[in-house]
Amino acid sequence: MSFDEQVLRVPDGLRPWIARVTVATPGGATVNAVLAEPDHATTLALREGAFVVIGPRTRARYHVPKRFRSCVMIRLQPGRAGALLGLPARDLVDRVVPLRELWGERDSADVTAVRRALARRSTRDERGDLVRAAVDLLRGRPVGAAARELNVSERHLRSVFTEAVGVSPKHFVRIDRVRTVLEGVRPGGLASLAAEAGYYDQSHMTAEFRDVMGVSPGRFAAGELPPPGACSGLVT
Repeated sequence: MSFDEQVLRVPDGLRPWIARVTVATPGGATVNAVLAEPDHATTLALREGAFVVIGPRTRARYHVPKRFRSCVMIRLQPGRAGALLGLPARDLVDRVVPLRELWGERDSADVTAVRRALARRSTRDERGDLVRAAVDLLRGRPVGAAARELNVSERHLRSVFTEAVGVSPKHFVRIDRVRTVLEGVRPGGLASLAAEAGYYDQSHMTAEFRDVMGVSPGRFAAGELPPPGACSGLVT
């Protein structure tokens, strides 16, 4: 099936904590597989009447989705998952966990309850602030240079970043590059796309893309996707 996606406005008070809220509803077209992209973010998803926490996804997942009426997705800002959910984000990597296991039934009952719980848990988070600043810097320079600009040691930045985001700074940038390629991949445009995404050359991009996506950029651009179930790496 295909999906129609509506982007909702994030309340002003929650913008430092929530990056995006969307509602997906199924369309009419039928497809063999749907791509769940690699993602360094942690997301809350309301599906089948219950919220689940989708941790950072280090590899693509291809699957045939179940029928549903709609799905609410709350994408958290980088580094905020730990403070909001009450556990290190590294414990959520490649996992899907019922939100009630972390917050209990009352706070995870419905959209209103979750919004109130998020607002209540959105307090001062200095480590999250450091991670948010690091994310902007890491997209243009090495980890050591980002640490120096933030006046912390490289070891401290790696430790805080990995605990708060779930993946190391280097792995974050790796996923970020692949997501950039996904946004612009098209037949015949791979060489220029490699430079735009920050790769040394096209072969570097191809190797990294294949490792994360399970298929080369060229085959992906041609619509030759792996079969459903490939590359999932998710523990539900």
